[in-house]
Parts: sequence; C-alpha cells; structure tokens
Amino acid sequence: MGRHVYIVSYDIADDRRRTRVYQYLRGWGDHLQWSVFRLVLSNPDVARVRAGLHGLVQHREDQVILFNLGPEEGRALGSVESIGVPYTHPERHAIVV
Repeated sequence: MGRHVYIVSYDIADDRRRTRVYQYLRGWGDHLQWSVFRLVLSNPDVARVRAGLHGLVQHREDQVILFNLGPEEGRALGSVESIGVPYTHPERHAIVV
C-alpha cells in the first residue's frame, strides 16, 4: 500500500487548541509555515490523523483542511510550486543517542 503526500492547513480559534493541533501534527509530519504541515501517510495513517484531529478541534469554530497531493513517488513530487524563497522538501533524520 503506497503512501500519499498531504498538505494540512488549519485555522483554530483558540490558542490552546491551536497549540494542541500543532503538537499533534508535529508527530506526523513536517511543519512548513504557520498552520501548514506536510504529511506522508498511508491510508490507515490518514484515518488515524483524521480521528485525532476530530477530537482536538471545536467543530463550530475551527477548520482543518487536508489536501491530498497524490502518491509520494508519483505526482506529489511536482505538486508544490513556490513564489519567492524556493520550496525545499524538509528531510527528516533520526538521531540515535
């Protein structure tokens, strides 16, 4: 089962909820800009992320949008365009201590 690249953008009304959403998404992917993350997820992971976010937001006040850019090794590679400072894919590295 392949993984897809997602861009997640959120607009959260309350500072504490916004911080919780930020911390939750940091566990799943890369923080790109204010309220914007890049996640690479399998189908089961997408379901977990949705469920986790569902419990963190106030549904009448907040909004979280997930954009599926497609397969990690497919069309998602060329789906991001930048104006100004070039976009660079953040590299995640494991640090062993």
